Amino acid sequence: MDVPADLERRRSLGADWGGWLDRLPRLADDLIGEWRLTPAGAPMNGFASLVVPVRTSEGVDAVLKVGFDGSEETAQEHLALQAWAGDGAVRMFRADPARRVMLLERFHGRDLTELWDLQACEIVAGFYPRLHRGAPGRLRPLTGFLEQWLDALESDVREIPVPRRMIDWALTRGRDLVDDPESTGRIVHGDLHYENVLAADREPWLVIDPQPMSGDPHYEIAPLLWNRWDEMDGYLRESIRRRFYTVVEAAGLDDDRARDWVIVRMVLNAHRVVEDAKRAGRALDDGQRDWITRCISVAKAVQR
Repeated sequence: MDVPADLERRRSLGADWGGWLDRLPRLADDLIGEWRLTPAGAPMNGFASLVVPVRTSEGVDAVLKVGFDGSEETAQEHLALQAWAGDGAVRMFRADPARRVMLLERFHGRDLTELWDLQACEIVAGFYPRLHRGAPGRLRPLTGFLEQWLDALESDVREIPVPRRMIDWALTRGRDLVDDPESTGRIVHGDLHYENVLAADREPWLVIDPQPMSGDPHYEIAPLLWNRWDEMDGYLRESIRRRFYTVVEAAGLDDDRARDWVIVRMVLNAHRVVEDAKRAGRALDDGQRDWITRCISVAKAVQR
């Protein structure tokens, strides 16, 4: 199995990625044999997964998804797909959670990037009531992740090129959200943006690639604000705010709580690239600095 070049670039993120990429071709080949699958197209990839179009022994078109085994955030994808059972999301035919492998329904290649961004935001908001159902007991709580992220943020506070008042606010409000019982209890997708909603046959659009947690639906909005960035050139603040209010109003969410989650997430996202650079033993590169600037811009845009 050939690993796509884009996925091979993840080696720069650390030894855990390199080890997984070394194991990946053999693992994919073994699974195709074990599950009696026939490859039916060139391998593709997400940021942290290999995706191989296949046909089952029963003649069903599907994809074999092999996920990176070093991420806690994607470890329970199968639980969310099992709970949703195809209602608003891709169907899962088979899973091996220990190896981070799933056999999934195959979709068309089109996603929501082809639509006007506000129309796409309304479509995503329309999925929220279907996806944000009661979380299974085994699903890890968002607050557990959040507490870890905030602790790491606080330990690196002097190394993050983000305004200190914004970091301090995120730490304080983030701790409040950790203690808030409303921060858990519903399945949240975690990474629900335009490219994670694909055209399908069962419905016009269906959701893929959750990073699920037992969380708060208000946590869900931020990825819609930092994706499709170039389209907002020249009207950045206005465009981010239009997207934000479109989703909040369409989903019937509380705008203050949604705003808080967006700001906390963006500060944590800025810190994550600082962690990546430290792990790789090098200074922030231009791409990472651009990403931090994007995070600050989104946080500032949604503030009152």
